[in-house]
Amino acid sequence: MVRLTEITEDNWLEAAALSVNETQRKFVAPAAGIIARGYVYRNCNGKVFVIENDGTAVGLALVREFTDEPLGYDLQQFMIDSRYQGNGYGTAALRLILDELRRENHYGHVELCVKKEDAAAIHVYEKCGFTDSGYVDEDVPDSLNMICYL
Repeated sequence: MVRLTEITEDNWLEAAALSVNETQRKFVAPAAGIIARGYVYRNCNGKVFVIENDGTAVGLALVREFTDEPLGYDLQQFMIDSRYQGNGYGTAALRLILDELRRENHYGHVELCVKKEDAAAIHVYEKCGFTDSGYVDEDVPDSLNMICYL
């Protein structure tokens, strides 16, 4: 059963050992970098979630809050370890994250930025309710900005 847990002193080493396959490394930060960003974004309520299946870490996610307009949640990083991809863990975990943010109820939407060539990630995001926000960031024109209303 897929569940989200917080990063702790007991699980961070297992979480830091997670990785994606070689072709995906250009899309997502290394696991240790995701964990570090959670610390860096602590003033933005940054949260690193360990995605577990039956007690085994299978992925990581980082969500933070935007501190400037428009206020909302920002799904900064989302990854499933290469050994566990294709088993539905990404979709299940993303739905759990969205449910958690709905319960928090600080903001009405979640945004993310994904490379246009990362079709697998875009497919998962769309299955969970994300759509093209229409925003184009001139600094990353090869990326798609997506939004999910909570």
